[in-house]
Amino acid sequence: MQTTPHSNISILAGDLFRRESARMLAVLTRILGPANWGLAEDAVQEALLRALELWPFQGIPENPQAWLITVARNRALDHMRREKLLESKAEAIVINLASEGVDRGQIPDDRLAMILLCCHPALAPEIRVTLTLKSVAGFGTGEIARAFFLPQATVAQRLVRAKRLLRERAIVFAMPDGSELEARLDSAMEVVYLIFNEGYLAHSGEALIRAELCDEAIFLGRLLCGNRATQSPRCHALLALMLLLSARLASRLNEAGTPLLLDEQDRNHWDQSRIAEGFWHLEQSAAGEAESVYHLEAAIAAAHYATPIDWPYIVSLYDKLLDQKNSPVVMLHRSVAIAKRDGPAEGIRQLAALQGHPNLRGYYLLPAVLAELWLQSGEKKIAALYFGEALACECTGPERRRLEVRLAALVGQSGTLRASGTPIARS
Repeated sequence: MQTTPHSNISILAGDLFRRESARMLAVLTRILGPANWGLAEDAVQEALLRALELWPFQGIPENPQAWLITVARNRALDHMRREKLLESKAEAIVINLASEGVDRGQIPDDRLAMILLCCHPALAPEIRVTLTLKSVAGFGTGEIARAFFLPQATVAQRLVRAKRLLRERAIVFAMPDGSELEARLDSAMEVVYLIFNEGYLAHSGEALIRAELCDEAIFLGRLLCGNRATQSPRCHALLALMLLLSARLASRLNEAGTPLLLDEQDRNHWDQSRIAEGFWHLEQSAAGEAESVYHLEAAIAAAHYATPIDWPYIVSLYDKLLDQKNSPVVMLHRSVAIAKRDGPAEGIRQLAALQGHPNLRGYYLLPAVLAELWLQSGEKKIAALYFGEALACECTGPERRRLEVRLAALVGQSGTLRASGTPIARS
């Protein structure tokens, strides 16, 4: 036993629990079966509580991970015997766990299979995201609710629904293969990317960036790329994309918390290790012949690290991306690249086709980009009108501050500029 000051025990146990709870839950869920997911969760939580009770007085075990999972296993078995559940299998469970080396501290890592279980096609996409964050990333219900601006009751309801579906459909805990593995892998990558996107660019609230969500998505991506069964060019492309984008996180806000555009960022603050890892995975993604959406988006992210940036090349990548992902948001970003290549007037002309698009109604970025392009064209009054329109849309606190700063600078230059009203599109 290690002697640790009493005040540090709860902090250490909390960090350890967050790191190891997913591994413990995966082991117990595999052994007990997805139908007993709730029992596995309760057993893991009870193991932590027991640690908090004993470790301040007895010290931390030499192998705390093995101690925790052994206690969790025993709690699950006690419950099964007390409730007379799976009585005939109880001893077999003990034997299985012991034979895998759990009692000797060799805890198997079933987290990859856990991701694929959470991403079963029977579950709706929003449930897959919630279940993955809860069970594989170790997020609490409150943390998930805060990350996605949802009521905590909604998150709890999704988790209950997920466990019920897993039980009713008798879904087993096992690595799928063949076409089923392909379907699960597509779903898993979609979930990982959704988690990353919410961390990289929040949709509302005061925090533009949630680095912990980005980090968890990258962790999940590394799990997918680190296993022969799931590693694929697409997985490598997705991980490359997330690494290359997240490498700039530290430079995306200034000291006041206002967002900075790419050409305003300090490249010295970019994470060089993530950039190197991202380019390595981008190279691995070239092994296959297929060019997925992840390949193209990763290539676009990589192209932004060039000096000078090759905007014609980036436009060509967006052209290919539109063939696979005909999204108005992709068209918006392509228009920005065209403006960089051909000048603001051409960018404005491209964006004119997007004004009034139902999927962009209320999306602040469209008028914000138009404001910047009109400003570059020397049309300050029109730019001010578009900044005002962008401010009328929902956006995060940091994004709103940038818009206010940009508009205030224009109004300060000329008292005749109007800050509100309906912009008149010009071509």
